[in-house]
Amino acid sequence: MTELKSLIREVPDFPKPGINFYDITTLLKDPQGWRATIDALKSHYNGTKVDVVVGVEARGFFFAPAMAYALGAGFVPVRKPGKLPAETETVEYALEYGTDRLQMHKDAVRPGQRVLIIDDVLATGGTAAAVAELVEKVGGEVLGLGFLIELDFLNGRKKLEGREVFSLLHY
Repeated sequence: MTELKSLIREVPDFPKPGINFYDITTLLKDPQGWRATIDALKSHYNGTKVDVVVGVEARGFFFAPAMAYALGAGFVPVRKPGKLPAETETVEYALEYGTDRLQMHKDAVRPGQRVLIIDDVLATGGTAAAVAELVEKVGGEVLGLGFLIELDFLNGRKKLEGREVFSLLHY
């Protein structure tokens, strides 16, 4: 995993002073790093029957479709309001200052389907918890949540207590 970390560019003071941003675009453009990332995520879920992989807008869209393909599952996007054309289910969740909302097509996950949620970063856990709630709202069974990066110092895992959480890299 040290090799994967070396492919992620750290950008200090972005998007504002005091924030250290982990830029994954440098990993995505590296063929061996990209393959190793998907292979490592897939390896963790091998043997798990997954019907659908849910990806969270926007950077989760890099990893979730690749995982769906690797696991022989379908892919479902979770998006910000107003981006999906058919009838949607919505979840509202708290941010540091205010709230945000996410949507998924109501028919994207059928009741009883086994769902894996994949995103790029687990930070405070609010978005991940909201997506899990959204999947369960339409009757899906959340098998677990997988991430490329987990920012341990933000304790996002606490918001996901009782759920299976896997992160490839920890900062």
